[in-house]
Amino acid sequence: MPSSRPAHEDLIAYLTRTTHLGPGEAARVVADVLAYFSETTEEYVRRRHAELQARGLTNTQIFDRLAAELPAHRVAAPELSVRQLRRLVYG
Repeated sequence: MPSSRPAHEDLIAYLTRTTHLGPGEAARVVADVLAYFSETTEEYVRRRHAELQARGLTNTQIFDRLAAELPAHRVAAPELSVRQLRRLVYG
């Protein structure tokens, strides 16, 4: 018989024991973190480009920063040239 336990119930229980989060809040935090770390390289580059552009950075600054950030991304991204970064954003 399949279990109806929520995904990552042990992590949710741990968070409720060690923080001031309730079970519902802890479940949302876990879901948000999992969603964040499931981003593809393309999704990450597009999201960060939009965030940095909204902060007033120029494309030159943005693409330099993205190239520096990608090696530390959760899943090691391939080394991308500035041209490849631009193509991810603009197609």
